[in-house]
Amino acid sequence: MELLKPARINSSGYRLYGQAEVNRLQQILFYRELGMGLEMIKEVINSPSFNELKAFREHLSQLLQKKAQLESLIVNIEKTIASYEGRITMSDQEKFEGFKKKMIQENEAAYGEEIFQKYGDDVVDQFNQKFQGMKPEEYEEMTRLSVMITEKLEAALQTGDPSSGLAQEAAELHRNWLSYFWKEYSKEAHAGLGQMYVDDPRFTAYYDKKQPGTAAFLRDAILIYTGMKE
Repeated sequence: MELLKPARINSSGYRLYGQAEVNRLQQILFYRELGMGLEMIKEVINSPSFNELKAFREHLSQLLQKKAQLESLIVNIEKTIASYEGRITMSDQEKFEGFKKKMIQENEAAYGEEIFQKYGDDVVDQFNQKFQGMKPEEYEEMTRLSVMITEKLEAALQTGDPSSGLAQEAAELHRNWLSYFWKEYSKEAHAGLGQMYVDDPRFTAYYDKKQPGTAAFLRDAILIYTGMKE
């Protein structure tokens, strides 16, 4: 089934599009803007359960959220520029708040569509709220945990065994790291995140940048840690 069919083709062979086709094109372009592949878009909008009006309302809601984030980020950047120029003094707390907003925006731009589809709007909103409320010392601890996970994984990889003590320590550290983002911990969600590290080439590239196979090894360690390994 084609992604976008013309309403009709005239005698000269020109494809003609009506309002329904224009609306469908809007949906396609919006999903593309979110980074969704054409095959996935086709699956979504050709689904019998697809509701065009509901989809437009969801698009509007997401765009309004992005607008609010952008406006907040613009204000923070303007303050930063003014601070550099000596027109105002910007506190460390203000800089940190702007940094967190920028991080949320960049994460949504890079991974938003996959995360929204996998976990839903409520979970993503809870994540953003928790991250936005993070204190500087909590961010430092989260960063320290991230470094520890990397170091522990490097050592665990040498064993080649995701059930080893080192690998399970890495999975435990990963769970602790998630506590800075998730309102509630779930073994199923933890296992699902580990699988996404393998399924999404961007996550795989991040974990495999030093040693190929790290993402799959972490996924296996998490599956064992959560008891989800078949």
